[in-house]
Amino acid sequence: MFKSWKFFASPAEKVGGIFSLLIKAILAILLLASVSIVFYSSFSSQARWLRCSRCEGRVRNYGDQSETVRRISSEGYNERMGVSHILFGIGGSLKTWKDRRYYSELWWKPNITRGFVWLDDEPDNKDPWPETSPPYRVSDHSSTLKYAKLYCSRPALRLARIVLESFQLGLENVRWFVMGDDDTVFFVENLVSVLSKYDHNQMYYVGGNSESVEQDVMHSYDMAFGGGGFAISYPLAAEVVKVLDGCIDRYASLYGADQMIQACLSEIGVPLTKESGFHQVDIRGDPYGLLASHPVAPLVSLHHLDYVKPFFPTETQLESVRRLYGAYKADPGRTLQRSFCYDIKHNWSVSVSWGYTAQIYPYLLTAKEMESALQTFQTWRSWSNGPFTFNTRPLSGLAPCERPLIYLLEQVNNDEIGQRQTLTTYKRFVEDPGPGVVCNQSIYGAALAAYYVSVSASKFDGGEWKKAPRRQCCEIIHTNGTDSIVQVKIRSCKPNETFTLPWT
Repeated sequence: MFKSWKFFASPAEKVGGIFSLLIKAILAILLLASVSIVFYSSFSSQARWLRCSRCEGRVRNYGDQSETVRRISSEGYNERMGVSHILFGIGGSLKTWKDRRYYSELWWKPNITRGFVWLDDEPDNKDPWPETSPPYRVSDHSSTLKYAKLYCSRPALRLARIVLESFQLGLENVRWFVMGDDDTVFFVENLVSVLSKYDHNQMYYVGGNSESVEQDVMHSYDMAFGGGGFAISYPLAAEVVKVLDGCIDRYASLYGADQMIQACLSEIGVPLTKESGFHQVDIRGDPYGLLASHPVAPLVSLHHLDYVKPFFPTETQLESVRRLYGAYKADPGRTLQRSFCYDIKHNWSVSVSWGYTAQIYPYLLTAKEMESALQTFQTWRSWSNGPFTFNTRPLSGLAPCERPLIYLLEQVNNDEIGQRQTLTTYKRFVEDPGPGVVCNQSIYGAALAAYYVSVSASKFDGGEWKKAPRRQCCEIIHTNGTDSIVQVKIRSCKPNETFTLPWT
């Protein structure tokens, strides 16, 4: 009986075993398929990543296109702008450098400022290169480039390529390329203040126009005049060098290197960012009125100094510039900045252009009148009385009693009132007025008793140039001392303070 039961149960057990094996086989197949899919996905993705030549190409292309950004970023974007971030390119020649190098040596600081004077040939080895001068390089030949003999000159082509050749040096940590002539005097700390306002990772072209309208009309209002200097940011220079030689060929009829550079920048689409502290000094005659009416902006450069009279009549031009530069070293940001104040006791109007001159008018003038430059100069090309790119008022046409008394810088003293302040003294300049140019009025006689103007001022904070510009105020300090000295204190303007005529 037992054997019978076992006989009849055997087929069922076989069916259950077969079913169990079938289920296990299906599960194993599903598990194997899942694992295969996972491994396939992993290795397939990795293989595609490794094989993606287009992706690699994009990385390489991006690297090429962002070389400028990487070069600049490597120095640290947040590093404070300094003179070491500027590379100067000074256009010179063997013929001019011997006499003009003294202007460059005024502002060049060996081992601090960076750059080169670019010459047209090797200097004579008999005379060692002065250690006080910028180092020199000899420009590449530009004989293959086109130029129109009637308008352009071969030296202009060479000078236009200074940007390119400076860039090709591949020097590290350069944010700005600054171009100028061998008779350009830069005020470097102020230049740093100006350029620090702009993002050097963007394409910027910074400079100024000519003072003579006839020059701007002839050349361009959209151009930075090269003698006054101009600055090109690193990213813009990286674009310029790609097209510069082609631009020179296309614009062979243009007059100068600065015009050719501007033409190239026009093709790139970058306009001029104007800063009024760059001075081409495209004037003739006496520059007094120009310097005494400097705009509310840092003094960045002066050019054409051998074509105007000395700043200080009793000195040579080089001596004059050294005197002005001495004041600049004492307080860079305040140099040539004007302040107006009234001496109510005498009904005088007083103007101070710090570090250069003071003026006393023995009567009351409005701020608008005092802002206009005394025209002591003529235009650059035609030697005419205008027009200029700023307002002027005639000096020669003033009646004897309307002419200001002029005082010129005599000394700068930092120690007398502390390192955070300056004391400058201006001495009355007396010249032969000529027949019929003497005022006999008593109010003018009282002013003639003042032989000196003494000006105290706190050191100018360069950070102020990043704020909205405003002319600083001043006040007359009356003491029981002698009437031969007029004491002026320059200070920040008080809330609601204006320079308004009294009793109006």
